[in-house]
Amino acid sequence: MKTRCEWCLSDPLYIKYHDEEWGTPVHDDRHLFEMLILEGAQAGLSWLTILRRRETYRAAFDHFDARKIARYDAKKAAALMQDEGIIRNRLKVAAAIDNARAFLETQKEHGSFDRYIWSFAPTKPNPQKGRVVQTPEAEAMSKDLKKRGFRFVGPTICYAFMQAVGMVNDHAPECFRSGAGKRKKG
Repeated sequence: MKTRCEWCLSDPLYIKYHDEEWGTPVHDDRHLFEMLILEGAQAGLSWLTILRRRETYRAAFDHFDARKIARYDAKKAAALMQDEGIIRNRLKVAAAIDNARAFLETQKEHGSFDRYIWSFAPTKPNPQKGRVVQTPEAEAMSKDLKKRGFRFVGPTICYAFMQAVGMVNDHAPECFRSGAGKRKKG
């Protein structure tokens, strides 16, 4: 039997996410955008709540195609507010649309969102794996994202994003994924 991080043991979907995705370095711009939006949607909720709605989010938000989302108008935002498969929070829906616009500008400026976002990756491992909710790097990421017009990107959300996309490896030392994958800047 594999030893896993304790946080994922409550649900088979959580276990699958933990085993196949969480902490694996991501360098695909669309997937990075998806995770940033989903982490923002999670604010005040459990990640499992969002994970259970992930496929609905993908359908509702055009598979996280930032170009399409950036063109959403008031009518589309109103339709999203009627979709019971997502978190129907007006501020979070509006933030996803604004974040798509900011994402495209950042992508254009840096050549890729991957190149930009991975510049915030810590250069040293976190000595307190799993116990930290934000770091100086997450605070710097949050500050810069906000300056660019992103919303729902506080330091705690940014750190959760860093964990999810493999910028940090916070698997418990005894977890079979603790040493999985090398962290590499884009």
